[in-house]
Amino acid sequence: MVRRQPLLTAKSIEAKSLSGRVPQAMVKRSVTELGRIVEGTGWYWEPTGPFDWSDVFSERGPVEIDVGCGKGLFLSRAAERAPERNFLGIEISRRYALIAARRLLVAAICNAKVAKADARAMFQSWLPASSVAVVHVYYPDPWWKRRHKKRRLFNEQFLQSVVRVLEPAGQLRIATDVAEYFEVIKELVARSGQFGPSEPLPRDELKDDLDCLSNFDRKYRKEGRHTYSRLFRRLDTPNRER
Repeated sequence: MVRRQPLLTAKSIEAKSLSGRVPQAMVKRSVTELGRIVEGTGWYWEPTGPFDWSDVFSERGPVEIDVGCGKGLFLSRAAERAPERNFLGIEISRRYALIAARRLLVAAICNAKVAKADARAMFQSWLPASSVAVVHVYYPDPWWKRRHKKRRLFNEQFLQSVVRVLEPAGQLRIATDVAEYFEVIKELVARSGQFGPSEPLPRDELKDDLDCLSNFDRKYRKEGRHTYSRLFRRLDTPNRER
């Protein structure tokens, strides 16, 4: 069973959507109002520097990170399915981070939290080294314009930071709908020398709106659009020569 704790108000229960979608009333709330509802509940967090996992989760367990968790679709579903594991969603948008945290609050999922933060800073020095079992990065912004591509999440520095954070044999799971970006990510991983051969990303059959990696994934799979995904497993012993 999922680790749970009492909800703060009965109103929280009423807001839950049976379809798994975030209620529109929640999306339309102001950031200030969402903050009043979620801040201080334990599901929302704004880190400012390095920390230990014991300060984040009350129970020990393998940690998985959802980078750019958005409104928390994948985060909430994954945490419900694996109550023995801990999940941290990282989202730079305060509005989306609050919506994702409220989603966890509504469902009383206590093995997941949302950090409103820049993933680059988190991975570079804030997250404990060699402590994460799985890093999920689904549909990162492709930044289409040539002059904006330097803003992309995936570059050599970010990948080095992911290697720093992953435990031996830890996994990096990625998905995108942009073929060119997919090739860039594969090339970065190959050049790093820190991962073994890539593997297919396990995917569940699309049974309902919750069997998706993100809202983008749900849309694309329903449209029958081709997407690209892989699983990369960190080497047991990092390659120090790279």
